[in-house]
Amino acid sequence: MTHHLSAGTARSGPYSVHVTPESAGWGYSALRVLPLPPGGSHTFGTGDSEWIVLPLAGSCTVTVDGTAFRLTGRRDVFSGVSDFAYAPRDARVTVDSPGGGRFALTGARCDRRLPARYGPASGVPVELRGTGNCSRQVNNFAAAGVFECANLIAVEVLTPDGNWSSFPPHKHDEHRPGEESELEEIYYYEFTGHDGTPGLGYQRVSPSGRGRGTDLLAEVRDGDVVLIPDGWHGPSMAVPGHHMYYLNVMAGPGEDRAWLIRDHPGHAWVRDTWPDRPADPRLPLYTAPERSA
Repeated sequence: MTHHLSAGTARSGPYSVHVTPESAGWGYSALRVLPLPPGGSHTFGTGDSEWIVLPLAGSCTVTVDGTAFRLTGRRDVFSGVSDFAYAPRDARVTVDSPGGGRFALTGARCDRRLPARYGPASGVPVELRGTGNCSRQVNNFAAAGVFECANLIAVEVLTPDGNWSSFPPHKHDEHRPGEESELEEIYYYEFTGHDGTPGLGYQRVSPSGRGRGTDLLAEVRDGDVVLIPDGWHGPSMAVPGHHMYYLNVMAGPGEDRAWLIRDHPGHAWVRDTWPDRPADPRLPLYTAPERSA
């Protein structure tokens, strides 16, 4: 099984990234990235999965079974929080973009059918996690406890250049009630460039003794994907001079939709040093817009 999918290798049809449970070799998590030209439109059926349409760049209108949600979107993932639209399973969805753009479709197989909804950018909690060169920003747009989904958990992480995120290494590959969730995870990456030089970073996944024994050290670039069925994942390393963005998509078989992790026992002590140290002063790179009155 290939766990690092370099840009273009997961392309299918209209999607520049198309990861299904079948292609990943697991049961729940899915991701599509849909590029649209100005005036472009795409229609799909949600099937047995729920989906969130999240603008990565540009704006669009998402119509779910006849109900339209207009998404303001953003210039790119490094410029601001985005609004989004939720589509339930067994629905028909159309994405229209007068100006064109790129749109992430984060998905998860599920049994429950929830109503279609709009998620405003102003309602996205922006969290600063870690301290010093372990600092990162988390946009918790579809985190458990933030936005209701049947099974899907999805967040965005921004790591300033030179910093390490997804650290200490952690895992969520076994069901331990109240302690750890069993979740499949997809990482999708983008980077800032400099003078025409594209950015890059590195992703580590090491075996936890569970599942497949995933073992990976990958150089990741714009549009790359890493699949994490199991294992200690982290760090995610942003090289100097290039900010790193990754979109995390998670889902699993548990009855409770929860993100419960276990830190690597050899590195868990790092988290204990955070309370007395400040976050990287470059963060947040941006905040959510104010709620309208």
